[in-house]
Amino acid sequence: MKKYLLLSIIIPFFFSCSDAGFDNTNPYIPNYTFTVDINMNLPAYSNLKYASNAIYYAGVGARGIIVFNTGSGYNAFDAACPNQAISSYSTMTIDGINAVCGCDSKEYSLFTGQGTLQYPMKQYRVQVNGTSLRVYN
Repeated sequence: MKKYLLLSIIIPFFFSCSDAGFDNTNPYIPNYTFTVDINMNLPAYSNLKYASNAIYYAGVGARGIIVFNTGSGYNAFDAACPNQAISSYSTMTIDGINAVCGCDSKEYSLFTGQGTLQYPMKQYRVQVNGTSLRVYN
């Protein structure tokens, strides 16, 4: 009897836990599957060796990707504006440590992907292998 009482108290704790998971969905940016290897020894990507530098890599994701060195790691975001429908002018540009939307000139931090509107920038995974970065979704 005591076992059942103890179980009836413990079991609700397992179901009350929240996963608090990261939700990377955005109604404006579809989910594309890709893997890109970036060699930072190449001149086009050598700026990524230094903190607070970013590069734009075209041809993957919705409108290309922006890869940023945070000083303690790397972030990769889709270059499509997260709060606009995808169009030829919705590609974001790099302005120092921010990305700027071509549609409404809103800025998003490349450290966090956050801006002042509803959706943050769509983030991708980054794996560091020496002087090479693997960006994937």
